[in-house]
Amino acid sequence: MHRFFANTDQLVENNIEILGRDVKHIKDVLRLKPKEQIEVVIDGYVYLCEIISLEKDKVTSQIIEKHKGTNESPIHIVLYQGLAKGNKMDTIIQKCTEIGVMEFYPVALKRSVVKVKDIKKEQTKVERWNTIADEAAKQSKRDVLPKVHNIISFQEMVEILKGEKNIVVPYEEEKTSFIKGKVKLEGNKIHLIIGPEGGFEPEEINILKSIGAKTVSLGPRILRTETAGVVAATILLYEFGDLGVI
Repeated sequence: MHRFFANTDQLVENNIEILGRDVKHIKDVLRLKPKEQIEVVIDGYVYLCEIISLEKDKVTSQIIEKHKGTNESPIHIVLYQGLAKGNKMDTIIQKCTEIGVMEFYPVALKRSVVKVKDIKKEQTKVERWNTIADEAAKQSKRDVLPKVHNIISFQEMVEILKGEKNIVVPYEEEKTSFIKGKVKLEGNKIHLIIGPEGGFEPEEINILKSIGAKTVSLGPRILRTETAGVVAATILLYEFGDLGVI
């Protein structure tokens, strides 16, 4: 069954109004008709609905039943991803949304190949990444729509992380510490930081360690930046979340 996300202001009595680009998708791509059923997620609750009308700018559905979503992990992973070139960021956001990452911060690091100069273009990228997260969340039956934040600098990331617990940094120069054994959770939020194509500057690692970050190895092989975040998040979700749970 097709799943969509909505806001509380789209909940009108016993109906949910679907707006925006989902309208075109329902009408022109999926070609759904009145009396067909869909799922609509609002604030972690899943509403089983029946379409009752399709108009130019909205699709109105009637609520049949409601239940609390059960598809989210008990841990909240925030991924700070060093900016990567081409469509690598698209892939990272798509795959990490599928496995359960909750938030994304694209980060401009010293060795990032991608340089941010035009704020307007930057916002266009962020909007596209949020669209990718939205589509991946629907496909993977997420109960919460992950958020892709605006691009931030390394220093802005450090300010966000000051005072936070569970800061994990996969680092190719780390040889002896691994997620299993090194990471001990305090609370349910994990801040995962992944370097860009060129990796981290030693100075960046030292600053991160100074605010409590733990560097870990992902194994003997060097992973590309678009692989490292997915692998690290998967390990964390397996160790502390719900991946692999029967």
